[in-house]
Amino acid sequence: MTEDEFDAFYAAAFPRLTGQLYAFTGDHGEAQDVVQEAFVRAWDRRKQFLADSAPEAWIRTVAMRLAVSRWRRAKRWLELVRRTPPPDSTPGPGPEHTALVAALRELPEAQRMAIVLHHLCDLTVQQVASETGAPVGTVKARLARGRAALAERLAEDGADVPVRKESGRVR
Repeated sequence: MTEDEFDAFYAAAFPRLTGQLYAFTGDHGEAQDVVQEAFVRAWDRRKQFLADSAPEAWIRTVAMRLAVSRWRRAKRWLELVRRTPPPDSTPGPGPEHTALVAALRELPEAQRMAIVLHHLCDLTVQQVASETGAPVGTVKARLARGRAALAERLAEDGADVPVRKESGRVR
């Protein structure tokens, strides 16, 4: 089967096969997925389809097997999930976390970005500069100003934040 013949075959057979697989699976999206996957597998065998008398039957068989395999995989996953009990409860964020997030929201975007990338994502100053497109000195200044502003805001909120002062500067 040539590429043009395969394209014509696809255009004629895809809607019909999708309808058949929809009846089998009960899910139109799943039917489209498995029929498409079957056609992808058939593409590599399109030259052999000339000898085969029923290429549509081959694709339907492959699509049905794919649908059954997906169903079995989903069933095994569901059984596994049912066997694993959910955690008793998930604790919410603590007051320190809430205060930190609120204080971060009050920072200018550039300072907040520098603080998050450096302290939470563990990027070096050079990596932060590369990612933000700012010079290294600017990133250092944003970090210093951001830390100072965070310390001030967290101290105002009564959060227990260790603040070191050296020569009148907050670190």
